[in-house]
Amino acid sequence: MKPRKPDGDQARDPQRIRAAALDFLARREHSAGEINAKLVTRGYDPDVVVAVVADLAGANLLSDVRFVEEFVASRLRRGSGPLKIREELRGRGVDGSLVETTLDRYADDWAETAAGVRRKRFGAALPREYAERARQARFLQQRGFSAEQIRQAMKGDIDD
Repeated sequence: MKPRKPDGDQARDPQRIRAAALDFLARREHSAGEINAKLVTRGYDPDVVVAVVADLAGANLLSDVRFVEEFVASRLRRGSGPLKIREELRGRGVDGSLVETTLDRYADDWAETAAGVRRKRFGAALPREYAERARQARFLQQRGFSAEQIRQAMKGDIDD
């Protein structure tokens, strides 16, 4: 059963909004932008939502830094590349400089991750034919790896 949208005073009640936000945060980390959007979509007053989200961030219950670090690590484990991760975070309303700083910490891992993703999908042997190389490169590109990272993964000189 879908919860009813709050009406009147309920939509402006900071305690109720805080409880709803904490309910989201109990499940997983969220960015401030995500929490804002979810609460407003559920019918809460946008002005009060902004104030409550600021309070949660001030109490360190909501942290974009923590969210981005967890998100990037999770996507890295899944085999996603930095270009895809950057776009996903942009869509979640996270500050671009925070995203870049976090992605830069993993700069040495991207080519190795691309090589691992290629090996997992296509096996250890590097493709010899152009068509197969192109197919594997497209696969890595769809996963969000840059041309240079793909080139390194296709050379096979990445340490395991």
